[in-house]
This record gives sequence, structure tokens and C-alpha cells, in this order.
Amino acid sequence: MTYLQAVVLGLVQGLTEFLPVSSSGHLLLVPHVFGWIDQGLAFDAMIHLGTLGALVACFRQELVALVQGSLSRRLALMLIVATVPAGVAGLLFAGSIERNLRAPLVVAMSTAVWGLVMWGADRRASPMPLGGDDPLDGVTWRQALTIGFAQALALVPGTSRSGITISAGLLGGLDRATAARFAFLLGIPITAAAAGLKTLQILGAGLDAAGLGPMLAGLAAAFASGWFAAWFLVRYLKRRSLLPFVLYRLALAALILATLA
Repeated sequence: MTYLQAVVLGLVQGLTEFLPVSSSGHLLLVPHVFGWIDQGLAFDAMIHLGTLGALVACFRQELVALVQGSLSRRLALMLIVATVPAGVAGLLFAGSIERNLRAPLVVAMSTAVWGLVMWGADRRASPMPLGGDDPLDGVTWRQALTIGFAQALALVPGTSRSGITISAGLLGGLDRATAARFAFLLGIPITAAAAGLKTLQILGAGLDAAGLGPMLAGLAAAFASGWFAAWFLVRYLKRRSLLPFVLYRLALAALILATLA
């Protein structure tokens, strides 16, 4: 893998992991367009570490507030419990999904269908609360568990973890910015678990020192682009809708389908 390939894939992963546009769709399309070979497990582990670092950096204030008690301990408990459905689904079905559903047609259809669901959810978004306590403290157990179960659906390629969890928050009655913040905080444990598992796998298989430089470049690119994407989306959703992302998803699905023709 070259440095250019690593940086491009890292940038794509960081941006599309947090913008609700399907990272799997882009990581399928970009290598196809440029004729690149599969980047391999070691690189996947590195960019997952990059996106995990981006989440921690972007939401460090919320994380500190949870530890210090400025945000309610109930919220911390909800985040832990809401992670369980995706964790269990990952343990039971991740291997089967990887073998059977990681296909361009599945990615294209999932990108389009869940994009339309996101459009419907966006139209039902609650207005952003003005003043008062942090809206995260107003998230209910019902809303948290709805988002948690929706996160399990993100195992299907093309769904978009951020897209499906934000949509679930909107359908559950949250405003756009709060749904995004909760979805991103909820993503920290599952991203950490995925990164840890992949890291253990590559350590067991042995790491090729020759490829370490490009992998670190990819990690840095994923960290920088992921931080920007998460920061941008939360601020964007305070004033605007998800419609541009819905249209983009439909265009992406059509482009993937066109590559199959």
C-alpha cells in the first residue's frame, strides 16, 4: 500500500464513518475506481483506531462531564446499556454478514433504503430546545434503547452507523443535534471494541513493519477527517436538515449500481 492510497482511504473512512452517508459504500467504490487491491485487516484496524481517537477528541468535554457528574450518571448508564444490542449482534452475526452481505448490490440497496428512512425521520425531527440544561440529560430510556437497537442494524453494509442511529433518535422524538451527539457518544464503546478486536487479530498474525508507515498515515488521516466530520455534523444539524445527505446517498447508490452494469 502506498502513502497516497493510505491517506485517501483514511480520509474517506473518517469522513464517511461520521457523516450519515455509508462508509462501506465509499470504501467499496473508491478502490474500485482506482483499481486498488484490498487494504487488508491491519489497515482496517489502524483506521478504526483513528476514528476512535477522533470521537474521543471531539466529545472530550461530554466525556469529562460524564466522569465528573456534570452530565447525569443516568446518561452514562444508558450509553452502556444501549451498546449491548450492537455488541451481541456483532458477536453472533458479524462473521456471517461479512461473508454473505458485503456485496456491491447489498451496499447499494441498503444505502438507498436507509437513506429514504433517514429522510422520513428528518421530517419528524423535534425543534432544538432553547436554554436550560444540556439536552443530552433529557434523553429517555426508551429513546436510548431505540437508538441502541438501531445501531445493531449498522452491521449490514451500506446502512451507515451514524445515519441509522441519528434516524432512530429523530423518530424517537429528539432534535437533530442531540440525536447526533447521543449517536456519536454511543459509537465510542462499539468503535473501541471493533478497533481492539482487529488489533488483537493483527498482533496474533504478526505486523509487517514495512507497511507501518502508510498505516500510520492512514490512521492520522482518519483521525483528522473523522474529528472534522463529527464536529461539522453536530453544528450543521443545529440549524439544517439531513436532506442533502439523503440526496447524496441516493446518488451514491445509483453510482454503485452503475459500476455493476
